[in-house]
Amino acid sequence: MSHPQQGQGQQQQQAYQGGYSPAPAQQQAPAAVGTGLNMRRRNPVGAWLGLPIITFGIYGLVWFFKVHNELHEYDRRIDNAATSALLSMLFGGITLGIWPLVMWVKLGGRIAQAQRAAGLQPSCSGGMGFLLGIFGFGVLYYQLQLNKVTDRYGDTPAGQQVSLAA
Repeated sequence: MSHPQQGQGQQQQQAYQGGYSPAPAQQQAPAAVGTGLNMRRRNPVGAWLGLPIITFGIYGLVWFFKVHNELHEYDRRIDNAATSALLSMLFGGITLGIWPLVMWVKLGGRIAQAQRAAGLQPSCSGGMGFLLGIFGFGVLYYQLQLNKVTDRYGDTPAGQQVSLAA
């Protein structure tokens, strides 16, 4: 029976105890399941009417992109459709407006999924968003629904890590 060399026994003992060397400081560990970044709370009337009028409609595109991006950062299980959403608005005429409508309805489902992840009863509906969007109230409706998620976390600032309930 051979005896371990000096220092070898300590390494074997650490391995058996489940000790692993710490990860280098340069590598970032993936976010734990059940956490995400809090979304920004926006004034619904400002997002719906104020800023789009001031910016001649450009803010509507910015809002659509940012909301999709923030939903993905809030809950990684929600697919990141920010680029697709923006492109649907810019080039939706090619599909006779069908692609932007599909993205608009899907946004309601993504918001409902975020409400579930916040531990709320989902109250957002893509169908209701579509109907209200026809009459010009879609952004107002969706922003009110998004604010329910941000209000769930109180005064937690946007971009701060929050825990997900579901």
